Amino acid sequence: MSCFALSGCLGYHIGPVKPYYLREVHSIAVPTFANRTLVPRVEVLVTDTVIKQLQQDGTYQIASDDKADATLKGEVFRITRLPARSVRGNVLATTEFNLALSVKYSLTGRDGKPLAESAAVGTTSFFVSSDVTTDERQALPLATEDLATRLVSQLSEGW
Repeated sequence: MSCFALSGCLGYHIGPVKPYYLREVHSIAVPTFANRTLVPRVEVLVTDTVIKQLQQDGTYQIASDDKADATLKGEVFRITRLPARSVRGNVLATTEFNLALSVKYSLTGRDGKPLAESAAVGTTSFFVSSDVTTDERQALPLATEDLATRLVSQLSEGW
């Protein structure tokens, strides 16, 4: 009786569910992203966070340029800080900001053929103390983690 109950599960397996157009890609090289913003060294932070997220996701292996099936190239092109909450009684003073980090990326195959091209945005919010620049710098890794999660889910799940 129990073999009949489990017979429907024989064809099912758990594993990565990559988009069909990336079915042949098993390893990805990730060179340092380009930085088109005025924030120094943000490209290193973004690249490292994307690599860590790819490793954590497990759908693709990280490999060197000469051994990878595809190469992920990216460009940090915008960091925006917008006021989210102001001081009661003074609309010009801000107590909380929303921070958004935008990246354009492309995935090319070993033959140079483009496989995927898109953009991803990571967001976070932070409260303001006496030094807004330091507060923003401390919030940047949180926005970067959100961005990396979104970018890797686009590559590993197709959305």
